[in-house]
Amino acid sequence: MRCFFYIPHQNTGVIFVFCSMRKINVAIIICLLFSLAACKGKDKKVPQSENNVDAARNFLRAALDGKFDEAKTFMLQDSVNLNRLEVAERSFQRIDQSVKDGYRASSIRFPAPMINLNDSTSIIIYSNSFKNDLDTLKLVKVNNNWLVDFKYLYEHDTPAPTTNTATTDTLR
Repeated sequence: MRCFFYIPHQNTGVIFVFCSMRKINVAIIICLLFSLAACKGKDKKVPQSENNVDAARNFLRAALDGKFDEAKTFMLQDSVNLNRLEVAERSFQRIDQSVKDGYRASSIRFPAPMINLNDSTSIIIYSNSFKNDLDTLKLVKVNNNWLVDFKYLYEHDTPAPTTNTATTDTLR
């Protein structure tokens, strides 16, 4: 008696396996191995930020979409930032679905020029089309990679000025 196996394979298309009943155990093991190999998806890589605006956009888009693990990859990893992001995630989970959908459908806006404090620190003013509230993010360059310093959002009362010429500011 003979058996016939049809195995889809991601690289070669289809693999057919013919075996006798005595070799059924070996065939089953081979089928399982090929199935596991075919089902194993490629790891989804988080996009890398090319510059400070890109880092802010990637972080904000992930947060607005509720993808806080992804947002974390664009953030400076310190205990205060991680804690603030966890609080933001819990808050996001408690809001109504219609508000979540509004955030997910919103676009990110940068209504003012970026403020470059030096070659490795920038302040960016942003809003989203759903709530349209101005706020700021601090971006720092660490090991040639731009990251969001999320705690800055909570360190001041008002958004950063819209020009570099302001003399009174809460920027630190």
